[in-house]
Amino acid sequence: MSDHTERPAPEAAPDPDAWEQACAEDLAAERARRRAQGPQPGTAAEELLKLVDAVADKVSGIQLPGGGTAQGVVQQVIAQAKAAALPVIERNPDVFDHLASAGSELLAAYRAAVQGQEARWTRDEPAPGPGRPAGPRDDDGGKGGSERIDLD
Repeated sequence: MSDHTERPAPEAAPDPDAWEQACAEDLAAERARRRAQGPQPGTAAEELLKLVDAVADKVSGIQLPGGGTAQGVVQQVIAQAKAAALPVIERNPDVFDHLASAGSELLAAYRAAVQGQEARWTRDEPAPGPGRPAGPRDDDGGKGGSERIDLD
């Protein structure tokens, strides 16, 4: 072993399935950890299906005036709505994941837009703008009042 790149000969051949076994052990440990945490939310499509079922159950349980006729009409409308929605949800589950992500991004954008305004409201300061420096309110004695929200 005069060269630093040489390696000593292995005493035994490495197990060809060692990587597969290690991955299987890691996967089993991760599944056990997730089971211990409790049920995980499903995909957006699965959650939408649960929502449709929950709303249908709730609406079906409402007692309507008019007796069985009105209840029958409600049941029929619910069945038609589910029949129309379920194939769309099942064929396009990724669309709902993207819509959920987009909704999260829109919520984050909204929060960023109004966070400064909310801080000014709690400090009772006017919004800064042209001709209006940021600072304590002195125009109406700090009583508050209507104010234009500038999201630009």
